[in-house]
Amino acid sequence: MSQKLSEKWDSIGKEILGTARNELYLNMRFLDLALCSLRYQMDTKAQTAGCDGYVIYFEPYGLSELFEKDRKRLNRLYLHMVFHCLFRHLTRRGARLEYLWHLACDIAVEAMIDGVKKRSVKMAVETGRAAVYKALSERLSVVTAEGVYHILHEWKLTKEQTDKLSELFLVDDHSFWPGGEEGGQPPEAISELERHWQDIADKMETEAETFGRERDEETGGLLEQVKLQNRRRQDYRAFLRKFSVWREEMQIDADSFDYGFYSYGLRLYGNLPLIEPQEFKETKKIQEFVIAVDTSMSCSGELVRAFLTETCGILFQTESFFKKVKIHIIQCDEKVQEDTVITGREDLEKFAGQFEIKGGGGTDFRPVFAHVEALREQGEFRRLKGLLYFTDGQGIYPAKRPDYDVAFLFMKEDYTDMSVPAWAMKLILTKEDLLEEGKRLDVDIRFV
Repeated sequence: MSQKLSEKWDSIGKEILGTARNELYLNMRFLDLALCSLRYQMDTKAQTAGCDGYVIYFEPYGLSELFEKDRKRLNRLYLHMVFHCLFRHLTRRGARLEYLWHLACDIAVEAMIDGVKKRSVKMAVETGRAAVYKALSERLSVVTAEGVYHILHEWKLTKEQTDKLSELFLVDDHSFWPGGEEGGQPPEAISELERHWQDIADKMETEAETFGRERDEETGGLLEQVKLQNRRRQDYRAFLRKFSVWREEMQIDADSFDYGFYSYGLRLYGNLPLIEPQEFKETKKIQEFVIAVDTSMSCSGELVRAFLTETCGILFQTESFFKKVKIHIIQCDEKVQEDTVITGREDLEKFAGQFEIKGGGGTDFRPVFAHVEALREQGEFRRLKGLLYFTDGQGIYPAKRPDYDVAFLFMKEDYTDMSVPAWAMKLILTKEDLLEEGKRLDVDIRFV
């Protein structure tokens, strides 16, 4: 292709993408920042168009053909790539299988676009897609890439089935994604891309709130999706350290030891140091803690066991707890069923080996708080820092805030938003994250 011809096609492709962006903007103005955050660049190797989070790479001939034949599909292509970026699909694959993650992302994005009631993108849903959406809706109240991936992984699809689904939902070229054929990037670049689109999503959420719930229904629940993706994620281990307290512990404090005086004394007096290292060190670890478990009918025994194993395992890491520790594990449905005290690893191993869920009634959170308060009055706790309540259902909350930190951890693979009191922290943990061994455990945290 000659230089002049190349410039001509480059100009045509950019004009086509600009037209699609403008049409989308007229229908969904709260997307203006996201729509305008991508540059355009011609790339004859692209399959129509693909995006790396900053640039849309387009193949001019395929793009112009799509423009002439079906403007709606062109608009959907542009919106599809923007949604991938907005929901951080390019940066959140983690240890998931690449081919299955890409398929899950395409399904999640197309499900969102198929739900948008705007003339610029609205099309009849194909029969095959409708069947997939129906199957997913039975498990997910909000379709996200993470939720879809977990279900696809459970289905154990054959290569032929996976290829058919991929073809059914194929829209853009993923080879420009970080880690793809054209998009290999170092971890720092991926983190920067995540922050870039996090900032855009934060601003978009604020702006979209002004359009109201009615407008959100017209856009297929887009605002709800953005809210879910905007939850701040944090390592669960790091989160648990919020419940630690300061206390002196017998160990050498190397940080406060002055090697200069020590070595000077040895040089001056032979084997007599002028200063010895301190034998006590002030450390911040967990000493007293309460783990409450909802044992109502809505809770799965497998998930409860996995949660307790993971949480107690973290608490009993050497750097996390004092030698003398007291952890109460309380099982409760509508009343306290059992209170087990864990003081060391042996207690934990014994408890894990004999654990069985006790309860099965309704959900009422108040008995646990009343029980803890009674224990404090009896002198059972001296420096209780916090309580972690594991549940996956609605319940009755205490009216007053206790004088220790409280976090409600919800196990919801469908990400249904749960309301908690203003004085508590809310955490969302997925079934996939909890049951997958050897994976960093992250929680979505909302301080309400």
